[in-house]
Amino acid sequence: VQLVESGGGLVQAGGSLRLSCVVSGVSGIIFRVNALAWYRQAPGKERDFVARIVGGSTTNYADSVKGRFTISKDNAKNTVYLQMNSLKSEDTAVYYCNGLSRWGQGTQVTVSS
Repeated sequence: VQLVESGGGLVQAGGSLRLSCVVSGVSGIIFRVNALAWYRQAPGKERDFVARIVGGSTTNYADSVKGRFTISKDNAKNTVYLQMNSLKSEDTAVYYCNGLSRWGQGTQVTVSS
């Protein structure tokens, strides 16, 4: 099982980014039923929960991102997304995909104020 994130970058405050995480090495049914999540880690801080999706539509979010971030998945592509809108400087971090007892390598998101 491998998780590979992409989509990070540098964006101005108020802007948007969409992160992707492709999950390989699992069947479609395994991808569909398992929980997948995004976490983030800012410099000098612990890795924190951002958002989770279970099955097709059950989601939950950290309070700090509610109303701004949306997690979704494309079962046909074994891919989970994190749409991030109204980005703030405090969203700057390395974002990690998590699921099936695996972590991705992370993708850097930097928000300039």
